[in-house]
Amino acid sequence: MLPSFPTLLPFLLFAFVASITPGPTNILVLSNSARFGLTAAVPIILGACASAALLVLLVGMGAGSTLTRWPLLQTLMQWAGVAWLTCLAWQISHAPAEAIATHKTEKRFGLLGAAGLQWINPKTWMMALAVVSVFAGVGEDRFVHVMGLSLAFFLISLPCLGAWAVLGASSSRWLRSRRAMQRFNRCMGLLLLGSTWLSVLA
Repeated sequence: MLPSFPTLLPFLLFAFVASITPGPTNILVLSNSARFGLTAAVPIILGACASAALLVLLVGMGAGSTLTRWPLLQTLMQWAGVAWLTCLAWQISHAPAEAIATHKTEKRFGLLGAAGLQWINPKTWMMALAVVSVFAGVGEDRFVHVMGLSLAFFLISLPCLGAWAVLGASSSRWLRSRRAMQRFNRCMGLLLLGSTWLSVLA
């Protein structure tokens, strides 16, 4: 099911770079693990990775051709995602500035939210389209090839997002005061805003 060896190594490198580089999902994993602990990031990681892998599969099965035939639909989806992520960045930057020890009852970003984010995240759509167009190939084995790419992407993205969660959890020791928490929230909001708009303007 996995791609052939000549294609597999370049794809694994691509999947690693696409998953580890900063983006809206990475920032949300970092923010939630820092504020609520490492276990709070697990549903986000699973939801985001599974949803992105499913998106690669669906694009490979033909959903991507619909977007290329209807550029207006692609544009509408892109700007809907930008608008939602911009609102989310504002909410994070204006979150209550209580110290992290008193922050456990705040509503958290969960599995369904992370899964839904991938469908309106411009970076994820561009990644899925790139995967299918560059690595899927053509011919009778295309569907099997796409399934292999989807599975491989899921397995690569799990530890990549996990690394962001560990980074966030390890930073929680510095978030024991209101001022530190306020600065962290604002920094995460700005990073999310920047990663969102860079994915559109790049």
